[in-house]
Parts: sequence; structure tokens; C-alpha cells
Amino acid sequence: MPPQQQRRTRPGRPGAPVEEKQFDERVVHVDRVARVVKGGRRFRFRALVVIGDHKNRVGIGSSKGADVTTAVTKAVEVAKKQMVTLPIYKGTFPHDATAKVGGANIFLKPASKGTGLIAGGVVRTILEVAGVNDALSKSLGSTNKTNTAYATIAALQAMEPAKNWVTTKHKSQESKAKSPEPKAEKPEEEKKAVEKKETKAATPKKLKAPDSKPSARGSKREAKK
Repeated sequence: MPPQQQRRTRPGRPGAPVEEKQFDERVVHVDRVARVVKGGRRFRFRALVVIGDHKNRVGIGSSKGADVTTAVTKAVEVAKKQMVTLPIYKGTFPHDATAKVGGANIFLKPASKGTGLIAGGVVRTILEVAGVNDALSKSLGSTNKTNTAYATIAALQAMEPAKNWVTTKHKSQESKAKSPEPKAEKPEEEKKAVEKKETKAATPKKLKAPDSKPSARGSKREAKK
């Protein structure tokens, strides 16, 4: 009797192996859009998705599709291509930052440990996915979710880590590193230079003799006399 062959489980059925996702995918907004054509209106769906690995990397993507699933899948692929690394320091920001995209204006500020995320809407979702634990934020201007998301990413990208800050201490260190060391003169050259100085000091300066030629005015007066 031949050995029993193991049945292959199809994906999607109970018992099938579940693939671990590399990023945390979150759908921020789904909107229905319409396009007017000759025969009437054609409706599609637009999805805004935020993905991150909770380790200082985050990306956002927006795409359209015939249905919601297609739009979300396309948006995830767009977000994976637009991943950025953020300079997060001890669960918060290294300094405050502001960014404006369209009518949305986002202000981000670091917070002490234990404060939590003082943010709402799209800003909170992006910070959670990026791995920020403590932060303060304020949304000014437009409440458009797409512009708010891109403004948040722009503010995060505008931040610089502490090692890139330009301070007085860093300036002095850079100037010391860039200043070349004085070259040591050779003993023969020093001797020659000293001898030249001594000869110049010993030689007396020649006095200029007065001009023996009479001036033009004096010659005219003598001619008149």
C-alpha cells in the first residue's frame, strides 16, 4: 500500500502557515473618488496607509484602486518605496521641528520620559509606527489627512541628531583639526636668514645727492637778468 501523501493546505484556509509581516501596516483613511466621463461617473477608492517597523523607520503611501483591497495593497507598495529613517533619541525627538505642506502645519516637540504621545489623528499613528514613545505635537491649519501625514514626515526629516549640531565646542574642535601644523625650518635656512639680517643692519644707507640741475624757474629768472 503506497504511503499516504500529505495534503497541501491552501493559503487563507485554517491551518495554513501565517507569514510574519515585516512592517506594521495601518490604514489611515479611505475615500471614494469619482471621475466624470461621457457615460456618467466612475467611482474608485483612494487609500492612505502608514507603515513602520517601530525601529526609527516609517513610510506613507497613497494610491487608488477599483476596490478598497486593491487601493490598500497599492498604497502599501508605495509606502515601502518611500521609507525614511528618523533620528529618534531615547524614545523622543532630539529637538523641536516645524513643517508645512499645503495648508497643514505640524509642530513637533520632544518630551520627557513617561509623558507619552500627546498627539491625535494621523500624527499619532505615524509616531506610534515609527517607535516614538514620548512626544508633544500641535496641528495648525488644515485638517486634510494626506497633507497632515506628509507634513509630519517632513518635520521628522528636518530633525538632526546631536552629533551633527554646530556648537561652539564643535567649532573649536574643527578649527584645531583643520589648522595645519607649522613646519620646522631647517638649521641651514635659519643660519642664512640670520646672516642676511646682520648684513642688512651693518651696511649704512646711502644718502641721495641733491640734484645739480637748476630748476626751470631759476633758469628763466637768470635769463631775464
